[in-house]
Amino acid sequence: MMGRAVAGEWLPLNGDGIHDPRSRALRILQQPQEALQRLTPDNAGNQVRWVQALEKGEIKPREKLFPGTKVEKLDLDIILDVKGGMPAVRFPHRPHTEWLDCSNCHDALFARTTGASKISMYKILQGEQCGVCHGAVAFPLTECARCHSIARPGTKKLELPAGIDPRIHQMTGQGAK
Repeated sequence: MMGRAVAGEWLPLNGDGIHDPRSRALRILQQPQEALQRLTPDNAGNQVRWVQALEKGEIKPREKLFPGTKVEKLDLDIILDVKGGMPAVRFPHRPHTEWLDCSNCHDALFARTTGASKISMYKILQGEQCGVCHGAVAFPLTECARCHSIARPGTKKLELPAGIDPRIHQMTGQGAK
């Protein structure tokens, strides 16, 4: 039976319900408690706030694997005007491009042009689009408000978080009427 961890508490690999306790590899793998205990805690997913851990300097991922790789970092938020009653989605490029090269998502998962990709919660929940990482190595899909964070007009005063270009906000339809 798979156990449940809470912030700051991780199950040992031989009792997490994921790893085979008979595997010889468990002797050489680092235990989650040892690897993650110094990182900013979270109450979801693998119990780590990865973006905050990066910002605080608790972790320093390699910028690139191959010497000739051109590294692109983009500090731009995109507001996705989703249909229905959910708040709109704020997609922050900066924390994503701190970890991943643009080619991880563009143009296989998403087109580079704003609005050119039909994003679907159905696909995301099936492990496609955002679900390739979220629900696997990034915070889980049960944390809806981490993405659906922009209130719709009429529900309460619409305020864009700091750093969002209002022109992008209008291009995606959230502010344009």
